[in-house]
Amino acid sequence: MGIEFARSARSTIGIEWEIALVDRSTGDLVCIADEVLDALRGPDGSPHPHITGELLLNTVELVSGVHTTVAGAVADVYGQVDEVRAITDPRGVDLICSGSHPFGQWFDQEVTDKERYHKLIDRTQWWGRNMMIWGIHVHVGIEDRDKVIPILNGLLGYLPHLQALSASSPFWAGVETGYASNRAQMFQQLPTAGLPWILEDWASWEQYVEDMTRTGIIDDMTEVRWDIRPSARWGTIEIRACDGVSTATELGAIAALIQCLVEWMSTEIDAGRPVPSMQPWFVRENKWRASRYGLDAEIILDSSGAERLVTDDVRRLIGVFSPTAERLGCLTELVQLNGILDAGASYQRQLRVAAANGGSLPAVVAALSAELRGGTLPV
Repeated sequence: MGIEFARSARSTIGIEWEIALVDRSTGDLVCIADEVLDALRGPDGSPHPHITGELLLNTVELVSGVHTTVAGAVADVYGQVDEVRAITDPRGVDLICSGSHPFGQWFDQEVTDKERYHKLIDRTQWWGRNMMIWGIHVHVGIEDRDKVIPILNGLLGYLPHLQALSASSPFWAGVETGYASNRAQMFQQLPTAGLPWILEDWASWEQYVEDMTRTGIIDDMTEVRWDIRPSARWGTIEIRACDGVSTATELGAIAALIQCLVEWMSTEIDAGRPVPSMQPWFVRENKWRASRYGLDAEIILDSSGAERLVTDDVRRLIGVFSPTAERLGCLTELVQLNGILDAGASYQRQLRVAAANGGSLPAVVAALSAELRGGTLPV
């Protein structure tokens, strides 16, 4: 099976942002995405070109266009938030984004009426119905198909940084889980989700897709739901490991780190140098550590097994990638990673809000809504 890889300008960027719909007074999830999407249709009845539905009717997804800068992509999706809010505000519905809803229950949610979603639920049953998860997906353009797999393998060494910075799912169905990102643990229960297999080259990816299609495991490549995956349709590599974030500050900072990582690895390949990678058992352990401990995780850095606190390594990476970020026009956003480290990741802020309000999870929802409306990290 030959898979065509679309032409894409190097290190261009696009962002997908999954937004949850909640009742303003109670904080409960509300299943009105179909109403919102209908209200956003054009005068000719055509659907909104960038705002779409997702698996559950409590969610809308905002999809940016292709941008050369992180700032442009963030402004694009943030403008779409305003479009959605124009529909939801009069209905008494607020918007939040986090890896999980603090107290929502799976049996109260409605599945979007699409064949692919019904098929997913039929196959995965309880695990599928429990996919009350929200994330951000960042696409970065790759100009040469042969770079995709080496970059994908190299990015696996930085998943714990991205997961810890974005971790925002400490609660699940009303329970404090003890995990910074419970979403990471839940999502990987789907049969084609989680960490990617280690592939050697593009031909290995083609063979994988052929094997999975021939045996009926998937119908198309979009059903490969890896934490990082090739996106042949767009000519990008897509990073999907991050929990949802509720501020433009976090969105921009994490997207900038991703864009810099991809551009740096692309430059290494151009120079004939191998992109560093590590053993898959280290990659798996790092995912667990970041999911469990978030910004308090001590992560494995390289194939030799060297370790460092993830916050220390993030600060190191800001310095290392500042020249790359300046060249890409995202230095301002990259430096904002310091803001996440100083204010705390979302999971830490949520736990603080709950503690300050007698364990109230509706108070956590209200705080998430306020953050999304404000757009910046709390001081």
